[in-house]
Amino acid sequence: MAEREQQGRNYEVKSMKQNWTYKKLGEVATITMGQSPSSDTYNKSVGLPFFQGNADFGKVHPNVRIYCNAPIRIADSGDVLISVRAPIGAINIADRKCCIGRGLAAIRGNKKNQSRFIYYLLLASKDKLVAQGTGSTFKSIGKDTLYNLLIPFVSLSTQSRIVSELDLLQSLIDKQKAQLKELDTLAQSIFYDMFGDPVENEKGWEVKKLGEVCKFVNGDRGKNYPSVKDFIEEGFPFINAGHLLNGKVDFTEMNYISEEKYNLLNAGKIQNGDILFCLRGSLGKYAKIDFDTKGAIASSLVIIRCKECINLDFVIADLNTPAIKSQIQKANNGSSQPNLSAKSVAGFSILFPPISLQQEFASKIEMIERQKSAISQSIAETQKLFDYTMDKYFG
Repeated sequence: MAEREQQGRNYEVKSMKQNWTYKKLGEVATITMGQSPSSDTYNKSVGLPFFQGNADFGKVHPNVRIYCNAPIRIADSGDVLISVRAPIGAINIADRKCCIGRGLAAIRGNKKNQSRFIYYLLLASKDKLVAQGTGSTFKSIGKDTLYNLLIPFVSLSTQSRIVSELDLLQSLIDKQKAQLKELDTLAQSIFYDMFGDPVENEKGWEVKKLGEVCKFVNGDRGKNYPSVKDFIEEGFPFINAGHLLNGKVDFTEMNYISEEKYNLLNAGKIQNGDILFCLRGSLGKYAKIDFDTKGAIASSLVIIRCKECINLDFVIADLNTPAIKSQIQKANNGSSQPNLSAKSVAGFSILFPPISLQQEFASKIEMIERQKSAISQSIAETQKLFDYTMDKYFG
């Protein structure tokens, strides 16, 4: 216990900024640890909104699911809410008076400490708070950990300047992400304008089974299937469902296998232009392979490889329609966990307009994708600046 507390203090000392004065959070703010009221006081409309933990958090403010008519611990509007258990460190700001359960703590700054300044401080302090968590099953932190967290004791004008700087960067990121969503909506609108609703098929296009126009390639399920012990720091990507994000492969926490292990696989090897489709868990999640790196898929995925008669971008657009989502729901044969077979996905019905029209659609999508790529790059650069700024003041 003493060793962990010393590690936490060392972490904080290293982060101190020259010429800044630091105080303990508990000396400049009121900390209220949550306490869960009796479950018979929960209801859907009477009393105060009741937030139990991280599961109630939204992007900035918590989402109201239930109310409590006999609250024990209360947070006010503007209080910073922090998850103190499973997981530690998730942050929101209360936008109304509310009741908080034992999974949360509320932090209210005095007149010399703005809520959003504390919000950003806690956001930057997540790692050091997690490092001080205790518990064998679920890690948690108590009031003492929060009380002793060092906070820059700077003037209100300095706090306002720091918050304004970080708020501006965050608003830029949010606006750029909103632009990405608008471009996705535009792509979907173009699809419906050109091809109509796949459910109604009011334009009378020919309909094919997905397996007629695409080849399906399963992952290798034999004795050479990679396990955790086969993963290495660098090599060929071994992609599972968790690596599919926003229609692309996310390499952030990628697993890699050696060239030798890759060569032993008899199936599931990817190539540029493939679509990876999720068969378990998040059904229908997909990613387009737009790189030439060799790699392979886990058994939770299947490769959809378009034949010459159909356009890749057209297929991806169709996979996003309610028509396909409805077919996914019908084909789901999992009880406790959602599950599809590659055979059932190959049996999905898909519109089959002339290839020339598909290619015209693909050209429009290519222009949209170029815009999305530029915006994504801008988001990454702004995020780096945000992270640098957070580190400059709180790191």
